[in-house]
Amino acid sequence: LTLLISFIVDAFRERITSEAEELVSSFFPKKLLELDHFLKDPIINIADLKEIHSEINLTLPDPILLSSLHDGLEAQNAKKKRLEDGVGEDKVTGTKVFVMPGGMMKSNGSLVELIEKVKPEIRTLIEKCNTVKMWVQLLIPRIEDGNNFGVSIQEETVAELRTVEGEAASYLDQISRYYITRAKLVSKIAKYPHVEDYRRTVTEIDEKEYISLKIIVSELRNQYVTLHDMILKNIEKIKKPRSSNTDALY
Repeated sequence: LTLLISFIVDAFRERITSEAEELVSSFFPKKLLELDHFLKDPIINIADLKEIHSEINLTLPDPILLSSLHDGLEAQNAKKKRLEDGVGEDKVTGTKVFVMPGGMMKSNGSLVELIEKVKPEIRTLIEKCNTVKMWVQLLIPRIEDGNNFGVSIQEETVAELRTVEGEAASYLDQISRYYITRAKLVSKIAKYPHVEDYRRTVTEIDEKEYISLKIIVSELRNQYVTLHDMILKNIEKIKKPRSSNTDALY
C-alpha cells in the first residue's frame, strides 16, 4: 500500500512539473500576446461612453392625487392613525411595484457581452497560477540551517503567485458587486421613477464598469508578463535551490 501511495504521489509530481514548465515557457507568453491583442479590440476601446449606455425602459406613472385632510376631526383622526402605524408625516413610500410594464428589466447588453469575454480569462489565470504555485511548492527542499538563498527565492515566487491568484479572484467579486449594485438602483428607479438622479447613477456605474473591465484585461496581461519574467530569471534557483541537496518535500 505504501509503495502504491508513493507511486501515485510521484506520478502527480511529474504531471504537475510537466504542466507547470509548459505553462511558464509556452502558455504565459502566448496568453500575454492574446490579451495584448484583445486590448486593441474595438469592443474595449469605445471612445464615446454614451455608446455603451443602456435604455432604462421604465415609464413615469401618472401622478397620484391625494385627498386633502387638513381640517376638523377627520384630519386629527388621520394624523393619529399615521402615528399609531409608525408612519411619519414626511415618509416617502414611493410607487408600489408589482410588475415591470415592459416585462423583465434587461441588463446592459454591451457590458454583459464584454464581461462574458473577460471572466474566462480571469478564471484561466487563477487556475494556471494555482498549478505553477503547486509546482514551486513541491520543489522546496526540507528545512535546514544555512544555504537557504535559493529557498527564499522559491518562497518569494510562491508569494507572488498567491498574490496574483488573489487579485484575479477579486476581479470576479468586482463583477458580482457591479450586478448587485445596478440591480438595487434599477429597483429604486422602479419605485421612485420621478427621481432623475437614480437614472443618472445607473449610467455612471455602467461607464465605471466598462473602464474597470479594460483595466482588468490590462492587469491580466501584465500579470502574465511579470510571472513569466520572474520565473524565467530565477528558474535555476527555483528548480535547484541548494546545490548540495536535491531532495524535495511533498
